[in-house]
Amino acid sequence: MTAPNQPTTGADCDQVPMRAEWGTVLICSALVLFLLFAVVSKAEAGTLGSGDLALVIERANGSVQIVETTGNSALTRVEGLGDLSHASAVFSRDQRYAFVFGRDGGLSKVDMLEGRLVARVMQSGNSIGGAISQDGRLVAVSNYEPGGVKVFRTDDLSLVADIPALYGDGQRSKVIGLVDAPGHRFVFSLWDAGEIWIADFSAGDQPVISRFADIGRNPYDALITPDGRHYIAGLFGEDGLAMLDLWHPENGVRRILPHYGRGEEKLPVYKMPHLEGWAVAGNLAFVPAVGRHEVLVIDMLTWQEAGRIAVKGQPVFVMGRPDGRQVWVNFAVPDNDTVQVIDAENLKIVNTLQPGKGVLHMEFEPRGEEVWVSVRDQDELHVYDTASFERRATLPAQKPSGIFMTARASRIGL
Repeated sequence: MTAPNQPTTGADCDQVPMRAEWGTVLICSALVLFLLFAVVSKAEAGTLGSGDLALVIERANGSVQIVETTGNSALTRVEGLGDLSHASAVFSRDQRYAFVFGRDGGLSKVDMLEGRLVARVMQSGNSIGGAISQDGRLVAVSNYEPGGVKVFRTDDLSLVADIPALYGDGQRSKVIGLVDAPGHRFVFSLWDAGEIWIADFSAGDQPVISRFADIGRNPYDALITPDGRHYIAGLFGEDGLAMLDLWHPENGVRRILPHYGRGEEKLPVYKMPHLEGWAVAGNLAFVPAVGRHEVLVIDMLTWQEAGRIAVKGQPVFVMGRPDGRQVWVNFAVPDNDTVQVIDAENLKIVNTLQPGKGVLHMEFEPRGEEVWVSVRDQDELHVYDTASFERRATLPAQKPSGIFMTARASRIGL
């Protein structure tokens, strides 16, 4: 007989497999949840904050570094971009891709989220910057050798248009100052020819070219005002600036600031100033003087000089904080270890910083609370608080030069 409360052998045999099955189910469920969490986390990381990113040119090694600006940290490095001396970058409309213009004629497409080189084409022998179209469909490159502009599709870098900068008896001119303009246009200047051209792509892939001759000798750089209306070229061969009103191009090029330049003294110029970084505060623009230790103040209503601010050296970049209250200035050698800050309201210098030798570029975060500074000779990036002027962070970088925030994607001319 079997004892009343004693389990049978058959019951034991039935329960052992059930316990094993439940254990397997629990283990498998835990594994599935772990994998699901990993996939979700990876997806979130892959799409996190394209508007929070920046690309830093590392000119010595043909690489770029991708950084994020909330935590001020480096994310990854992308290599294989060729000669990046004097390199610059623009961004796709969604801020996902950077298009990097190398000095060796290379055009590179970089995925900012995945941190990889998507495509690269060698489109010329020597290039100097570029621009992306209003609709984000086209990217244009300005070339020294051979002179002209080439335009590519942003999705696959296939060639759309080749615009040789011909003048005189068929000579080719170096092209500088290429910017995007409203109306699906690109605007650029011809160094050798002394001309400004508009390439209008509003009707399709075959551009309509408008030429404006005799603007002045040797335009060396140019900018477009933040509203996209005025294109302004600096002249190295003579004093003054050449301005084209893009609302009324039929009126031709107008000469403004006739005394802007090196003047009769022909002062030595250690590094040409960059006009792209004009700081605008209200109706005033702040412009680096050529060969002089001054920042010029321009009334943008009359396009007349409104003042001059003495600074430590020859200014290279004159960059405005997004709210227009501060103007940060860096300098050519021998003062390229210094940055000065101008109060745009009272036109006075309010601080002088010395990050170290080889300060090449500055870039404000989109809302202006911090500014990033590249210090080439120290292999560092410095991040400063624009209210207290304290250094918030220092990041290692390999001979850094240009710093480009993805917020540029929504700004005309950048």
